[in-house]
Formats: sequence, structure tokens, C-alpha cells
Amino acid sequence: MDRVNNQILDVLSGILIKNIDLSYLGFVTFSNVDVAPDLRSAKVYYSVLGRKKSDQEINIEINKKRRAFKKYMSPELHLKHIPDLRFFIDESFTYGDKINKLLKNINKQQLKDDSKHS
Repeated sequence: MDRVNNQILDVLSGILIKNIDLSYLGFVTFSNVDVAPDLRSAKVYYSVLGRKKSDQEINIEINKKRRAFKKYMSPELHLKHIPDLRFFIDESFTYGDKINKLLKNINKQQLKDDSKHS
């Protein structure tokens, strides 16, 4: 399954560069693909840098392109069934940013506390 997930991720990333322009949403990248065991559906996770619309608007716009992505994928994948795609925002980047900010705030607070006690 990992091989199929990675192959679909590579193909989708290529399609994003060559065939489907989403730059009006920001800089879109696909980060992960999770294909169902029956290969009939796949969850595609994406992130967006320099957002030009809200997360909800971006998600609607990307999901409107599901058929186009599937059409471009078909000749490049050698699978019995080309999976139906669903796009989801990858929360791990946002979560990672939150954790980093919290850690920085803790460090700043410790530095303040240390300087008061010196």
C-alpha cells in the first residue's frame, strides 16, 4: 500500500505542476495520500502557503478539481481502478506550528523567570 500511496502522491504532484493551476489559491502542495485497501478511493492531504482564500474556500475549490485530477492520473497509473479522490487540508503543519509557538513561549517565560531570580 505504501508503494501505491507514494506513486499516487508523485503522479498528483506532477499533475499539479503541469496540468492543473491552483496558484489562485496560494502555493498548494500535496503531503500525503491514503488509498483505501480496495483501491477505489483515496484521501489526499494538502497544505497551502500564502493562502489567498479561507481554508473552507480552498477545500471547496480543490475538491471541484477531483474529476480533472482523476482524468490526468488515469494514463499514468497502472491500476485496475483509478481511485476517487477526496482532498483534505493537512492539519499536521498547523499543529506543528502551534507546538513550536507554545515551546517558544515557554522558553521566553523561563528566561524571564530566570532573569528575575538572578
